[in-house]
Amino acid sequence: MKLSRRALLLSCVSTTLSGLAGCGYMVGGGFDPQVRSVEVPIFETKSFRRGIEVQLTEAVQKQIQLRTPFRVVKCDADTRLTGRVIDLRKSVLGETRQDDPRELQVNLVVEVIWEDLRGGRILAEQQVPIGPELLSLRSQAEFAPEVGQSLATATQQSMNQLARQIVNLMETPW
Repeated sequence: MKLSRRALLLSCVSTTLSGLAGCGYMVGGGFDPQVRSVEVPIFETKSFRRGIEVQLTEAVQKQIQLRTPFRVVKCDADTRLTGRVIDLRKSVLGETRQDDPRELQVNLVVEVIWEDLRGGRILAEQQVPIGPELLSLRSQAEFAPEVGQSLATATQQSMNQLARQIVNLMETPW
């Protein structure tokens, strides 16, 4: 009797697993196999904080190398990913009794375009809509100077988060 229950349970599990095998799941990454290389020029910025465009470009290039099968090249690439920093703000979230900032927030907003250089078509584009409540490619990070956190660490955290979002745009849509 025990053997038949085990056999029945094993049969149910194997049937369920075999049924899931053809449900649209992909083996490997969800990136276009036709694309082999991407050029990522330095992002543009109109911000007064210089150097963030280089820092963000490096973060995006690193994420592409870590998470995609694409090679990052300087020229003769299949595709080009260009970006522009729209906004970088530091806001005070809380203050001490002496009006010293206790907790702050960094907000970073960018616009990116990924284009196929072989045919000239746009592969992915994410632009900032008119309404500020609809911003889609943005990131934020909080920091507290009292515990040793700084604007530099919060900015880097925000850039890494944004770089992951940008590389997510490069995935093949379902």
